[in-house]
Amino acid sequence: MNDKSLREQLVKFLGWHHAHLDWPEALAGLPAPLRGLRPKGAPHSAWELLEHVRIAQWDILEFSRNPLHVSPDFPSGYWPKSSAPPNPAAWGKSVKAFLRDRRAMQKLIADRETDPFLPIPHGSGQTVLREALLLADHNSYHLGQFLLLRRLLGAWR
Repeated sequence: MNDKSLREQLVKFLGWHHAHLDWPEALAGLPAPLRGLRPKGAPHSAWELLEHVRIAQWDILEFSRNPLHVSPDFPSGYWPKSSAPPNPAAWGKSVKAFLRDRRAMQKLIADRETDPFLPIPHGSGQTVLREALLLADHNSYHLGQFLLLRRLLGAWR
């Protein structure tokens, strides 16, 4: 696999929807009153999952490109303080930030100046390739949780 092909596959992988739906489709149309609910047996609400993937993705992106970035405390800094959005605009703001940061990671990977195999100078051996795969894996895992949560809430086909 050549460098261009690897980059193209990684960019696609972050927005993957060939084997399953993607985040924009999963997020679309979830009624506001359900966003902060935790169905019986579910450890998280839709808001908590959205904020968690947004924060983790932002952290991975910033670590990958910013030597001055400081990660949140783990695990508390990666989850919202409440199960429901703090105000009506918070959901849309979080969705936009999540999708913006995903595009930024895709752009970083696609940039020919980014060597996906070179250790990140301020890291401890991590590469942009590793961070991209970590991000795709993490987002995919929580996408599955998000869809199951929507089914439990009766808000999915």
